[in-house]
Amino acid sequence: MEKVIVVAKDKTYEIAIETGLFKELPTIFRREYFGRKLAIVTDSNVFPLYGKEFSENLEKEGFDILPIVFEAGEKNKDLSTLESIYNKLADNGFTRSDAIVALGGGVVGDMAGLAAATFLRGMGYIQVPTTLLAMVDSSIGGKVAVDMPQGKNLIGAFYQPDAVFTDPMLLDTLSDRQFSNGMAELLKHGFIRDADLYNELANGDLNRSDLSEKMDFLIYTSCVIKRNIVEEDEFDNGVRQVLNFGHTIGHAIERVQNYSGLSHGEAVSVGMILITKMTEKMGLTKKGEAEKIKDVLIKYGLPSALPDIDKDELVRAISLDKKNRSGKITIAYVEEIGEGKLLDMKLAELERKVYEILEDSV
Repeated sequence: MEKVIVVAKDKTYEIAIETGLFKELPTIFRREYFGRKLAIVTDSNVFPLYGKEFSENLEKEGFDILPIVFEAGEKNKDLSTLESIYNKLADNGFTRSDAIVALGGGVVGDMAGLAAATFLRGMGYIQVPTTLLAMVDSSIGGKVAVDMPQGKNLIGAFYQPDAVFTDPMLLDTLSDRQFSNGMAELLKHGFIRDADLYNELANGDLNRSDLSEKMDFLIYTSCVIKRNIVEEDEFDNGVRQVLNFGHTIGHAIERVQNYSGLSHGEAVSVGMILITKMTEKMGLTKKGEAEKIKDVLIKYGLPSALPDIDKDELVRAISLDKKNRSGKITIAYVEEIGEGKLLDMKLAELERKVYEILEDSV
């Protein structure tokens, strides 16, 4: 078993990574959490695959279990779904000593985490990620949030989990598209901090089966990269913003498509390529890096071109990015692969340069 220890301001927790771990969780939970009521928050895709049997096995171990299942999809990561979680917790008498278990991908983790952070001003929170994106990114670092019509993750908090239990075997039921969705964030960690990770993925002739054999190591490596950044800047005021590489444009794409077009990883893939083209043109990035990034993203099934959306609307959507502070914005870019950097820009300048790149890409 691989273990990554995360030391946050108010909590130290462990990310446990092992193929086959999921089937051991009822026994582990009995040892670690017995006596607490558990709300299993999951979505309509994950519940029939894993949630129903998981809940039943926990009940066999003597737990009082409340499954909370909402309709799958980013479009349901909103205040109305959050309110439904609150109502079910309140109706079933949950207290601050009880816990929410997030069983699912990034949307589930965000919803469950924000509910845990805010119900009764904070209760227990355990992450059991079931997608690659959640395993390498969203389950680590304590960012929890819901979307608004005006933008992604506009209502949220920093709330660290008590523990993260990661079993790569759960990835077997992911579609190829959703597997690629997670590869975007895994590759991103290589782009910003680990050229060796990038080289292994870019130069190896790895199909999904080959990746599965290496997945414990790849997830561990990615988690360590994010852990190191989060420990240095837990509340996203400095270096942690390098994790947003590709996200300023990616989030804008998601918003313009009303969260029903490209997935998060796909949108970030396009965002990483476009922002690198921009910083190459500005002389900040080594020539040729955008093409190298593009090639490896395509290799793992990710898009490289902007979808058919209104470019003016996309540029306007960038202004709603959470990193927009009084007309200025911090963007993450790579000086070269493995060397992520931050640049403060006037929002109007960023919008102009992005528009130029979009025009060049036509």
